[in-house]
Amino acid sequence: MLINIDTMQGAVVVRPAGEIDLGVSERLRTSIDTALEQYETGHLIINLKSVSYIDSSGLGVLLGRYKRLAASGGRVSLVAPMPQVKKILELSGLLRIMGEYRSEEEAVAGAV
Repeated sequence: MLINIDTMQGAVVVRPAGEIDLGVSERLRTSIDTALEQYETGHLIINLKSVSYIDSSGLGVLLGRYKRLAASGGRVSLVAPMPQVKKILELSGLLRIMGEYRSEEEAVAGAV
């Protein structure tokens, strides 16, 4: 799995590629937490357009970041999940608590 992390208008943007499963979940969690601390932001955007699969450990990473940010008034936005990933996100209920957007720009604008 590849993980690209950047910032956009005060938000941390994470662009994972590949599968988010037990083998990479800890690395993804650590990478996101480090970026959130470094950039001191309350908005996390996770671009899922290049993620082909996510398992329960990956869902746990997303939920954990959501709880962390929501506790301080922040938010997590999900961008462009592939259909098979979106189905898992819907079944897990994460799309009910995290915003879903078509693009990173929409996610940034939705945070205002």
